[in-house]
Amino acid sequence: MSSSIQAKLVLVPFIMALILLLIAPSSEGAITCGTVISSIKPCLSYLQGSGGKPPQPCCDGCQSLASAATTVTDRQAACTCLKNASQKININSQLAGGLPKSCGISLSFPISPTVDCTKIN
Repeated sequence: MSSSIQAKLVLVPFIMALILLLIAPSSEGAITCGTVISSIKPCLSYLQGSGGKPPQPCCDGCQSLASAATTVTDRQAACTCLKNASQKININSQLAGGLPKSCGISLSFPISPTVDCTKIN
């Protein structure tokens, strides 16, 4: 199988998960799952990789997400979106959990497939 076909096959689950996340009903907060996904989309290759330094567009997206999630409702909605995405897309959970610190920002909720987002305040 050619590498371009393999690359496309790897993208299929991500695209399907992204579509599901974009059409899923959003919470009552001002931040939407589409906004969250758009913010962290530049991080996908980093989160599926083996480490190193996250690319600047990824860190910019994380900063944008941190700035947008200003209320408890926003933070819980963003947390839920990231939790669902991390469960559907094969990512390195250790890299995901350390992403805010690697980008030098403070995110008030973890990026993890096991976090209880209802306890985020």
